[in-house]
Amino acid sequence: MNLNLENQHIVVSGGARGIGFAIIKAIADEGGIPIIISRTKEYNEQALDAINNKGYSVECNLSDPNDCIRGAQLIKHKFNSIYAVVNNAGENDSVGLENGNYDEFMQSLHKNLVHYYLLTQAFLPELKASEGVILNIGSKVAATGQGNTSGYAAANGGRNALTREWAAELVKYNIRVNAIIVGDVYTPLYEKWINSLDNPKEAIEKITANIPLGNRMTTPDEIANLAVFLLSNKSNHITGQLIHADGGYTHLDRAITK
Repeated sequence: MNLNLENQHIVVSGGARGIGFAIIKAIADEGGIPIIISRTKEYNEQALDAINNKGYSVECNLSDPNDCIRGAQLIKHKFNSIYAVVNNAGENDSVGLENGNYDEFMQSLHKNLVHYYLLTQAFLPELKASEGVILNIGSKVAATGQGNTSGYAAANGGRNALTREWAAELVKYNIRVNAIIVGDVYTPLYEKWINSLDNPKEAIEKITANIPLGNRMTTPDEIANLAVFLLSNKSNHITGQLIHADGGYTHLDRAITK
């Protein structure tokens, strides 16, 4: 299927690794021009090299509002048009209620939510001109809870709410806004967390046993395939949706076994 993304400039926050990298690769495969906005130059360069440099990158600390806006301005200066923004960057940072504090909680919100607002606002003139697309990547944690991750859960609740709010606010500009809600996806950050546990193999087996569809984790490529569809004009009448790509974890009975 031709998704008609050829030569479209698409900003992807956190596009150098994990789900973000899978998304920029899928965009490049469809002929689009992914623009990575992420913190680490080394990872950004590796990602661009992996897609034969069919894109562009800007290094900035998205957790810092001023640096976030600076990064967006660099992209706007480089490209006259922006078709879409994919808000993806973030980290489940385990800032809980019992073990957290005000500063850590606010840092978690900046790390996981505030830059969604700042980047989208920065590119809004371009999105209005292109009648483009906003795609937010969120987590099931907002719906299911996890324990000991108040900051991340609150941020994801915010991502969900902003998806619906922006869809309502921007419908007059023919801008579509949707979110992909992911479950357990084996990314470098997920691997880092798993390996921090006492028995990683046992932990993975316990997690996948509770994922109804196939008793396995979702792959980054599966998220990316959904992302490029939602970015494309093949999904032209879809807006304001929270689409769960989690193997049925959130909405199906987790007692289902095969």
